[in-house]
Amino acid sequence: MRPGVEQQKIRRHGTGLKAHDPGGAFKGFTLFTPMFGDGTVVLIDMDGRPVHQWKMPEPPGMYGYLTPSGHLIYNGKHHALDGALPLWRHIGKGGVVREVDWEGRLLWELRRADHHHDARKLRNGNVILLCIEKVPREIARRVEGGLPGTEVDGEMYADYVVELTLAGEPVWEWHSYAHLDPAVDRIGSTETRKDWTHGNAVVELANGNIAVSFRNVSTVVVIERAGGRILSKLGPPLLSQQHDPSELPNGALLIFDNGPHRMDDPVPYSRVIEVDPFTGKLLWEYRDPSNINFFSPYDSGAQRLPNGNTFICEGCFGRLFEVTPRGEVVWEYVSPYFGESPHYGEVNYVFRAYRYAAGDVPLP
Repeated sequence: MRPGVEQQKIRRHGTGLKAHDPGGAFKGFTLFTPMFGDGTVVLIDMDGRPVHQWKMPEPPGMYGYLTPSGHLIYNGKHHALDGALPLWRHIGKGGVVREVDWEGRLLWELRRADHHHDARKLRNGNVILLCIEKVPREIARRVEGGLPGTEVDGEMYADYVVELTLAGEPVWEWHSYAHLDPAVDRIGSTETRKDWTHGNAVVELANGNIAVSFRNVSTVVVIERAGGRILSKLGPPLLSQQHDPSELPNGALLIFDNGPHRMDDPVPYSRVIEVDPFTGKLLWEYRDPSNINFFSPYDSGAQRLPNGNTFICEGCFGRLFEVTPRGEVVWEYVSPYFGESPHYGEVNYVFRAYRYAAGDVPLP
């Protein structure tokens, strides 16, 4: 290594607080989990200073968030349960989800070997998890798209969603291969055929229905809890390998649209969109004034704040920032927490991050 020159580009350009407009930003605290870290979850103030941390027993699989009571819900990567997932799925694997209080004391814990990416506590006190399973071969043969011959030992995988009680008893399941259309819900042309759907988010909506994001088919579905029907489906070219749908008070979905392989534009760029899930009508959009300057091919998320601003996690660069409805940046922070990934090298990835109002954080 050349002496005196930092070789990690993001660190060389500077980390920590990069911008803050106190008159425009929503005042509060920001929670994030360094994705290739040791299980440390960090809460920072508006000046980028850490004010609280939790240290979980295992690395993230993939993130944590706070409950209204200030407890931490954490998705962990449990390597003792590796055998239930194919090796190629281990970047996003989970295996354990738990709730801890402000001091880190365990309140409950669930372990499930095929869990990956996301799990959230429901309003009824149960937990919903995103999991993976093999697709029956007679269905897999009919799934279109993807790189030919890239199944694993002839097998294709897809996602299912399961609701569990805190005692681990399943009360509801939904299997994507039974509801998606092999001819319509095509795997992206640059993706392998080992993973049909590649789910990355599962979220409960205000009416109790469930939204799920499937990266490999660039699709977000809304699922009827009562009967399991797909009530709405957003797909390409509107979406391109998106993450993190969240419901807004007007019923629209806020989505981080990653955009690495767009069907309607040869230029890769990311954007955040607000969209009607039933009509596909675009209600709001954020892009950087120079499209290519805002781009995260993986991970990432967005959150609508109480003041109408939008908080954005540009995951692959550890960049967390807030924009007004007009798209003006009023706060920006770059994570200084780097870790070593066997696939991506030394990175400061953040899968998802959240801003919380001061009254929602039980600081002493």
